[in-house]
Amino acid sequence: MADVSVRPALPTDARLIADLQIEVWRADYADLLPAGALEALSPIEVAEQWAAATAQPPTRAHAVLVALEGNQVVGFTATAPSSDPDLDEETAGELLILLVAGNHRRSGHGSRLMAAAVNGLQDAGRMQATAWLLEGDVVLREFFEGAGWALDGAVRELDAGDPVKQVRLQTDLSGD
Repeated sequence: MADVSVRPALPTDARLIADLQIEVWRADYADLLPAGALEALSPIEVAEQWAAATAQPPTRAHAVLVALEGNQVVGFTATAPSSDPDLDEETAGELLILLVAGNHRRSGHGSRLMAAAVNGLQDAGRMQATAWLLEGDVVLREFFEGAGWALDGAVRELDAGDPVKQVRLQTDLSGD
C-alpha cells in the first residue's frame, strides 16, 4: 500500500489545494454549476483564499486538512463553525468542502479526510456537524450517507449566476 496520510494544510499547500479544487469542480460539476462560474475561477485568487485559511485559523473549529499519497496532495477538506441561522454556532460545526482528485478516489482518502475533520470538530467541542452538497451531486451524497450522515430537510439556493440548489446533511458528534 502507498504511503497515505492526512495532515493540517500549510500556507505553502494553498496553490496545490486551489488547483485541485478547480480541476475537480470543472470535471465533476460541469453539469451542476453554471459554466460561467466555473470559468471564472482564478487559481491565484482561490490560492490566496486557501493561504489565508491555513495561515491563522480563527477558531479551533476552523481547519484545512490535506490527504497525501507519498508527498503529493490528492485531496482536502475544510471545517468551520456552522453559520446556519437555525443552528448554534458554538455547538455545530460544518464540513465546508471535501474533495479528492479523480484518479485517487476509492483509495480511502475521502474516508480519512472525513474522519480527521470529524475528529477535529469533536476536539473543538462540536456536538453536531453539517455539510451542504449540490443537490445533484449523487456520488458525494452517497459517500456522506455511507458514513452515517443524513439529509435533515434544509435546502438553500446559491447565486452562481444561475440559482444552484444545495441540500444539507448532518451527523451527531456527541457520541450518545
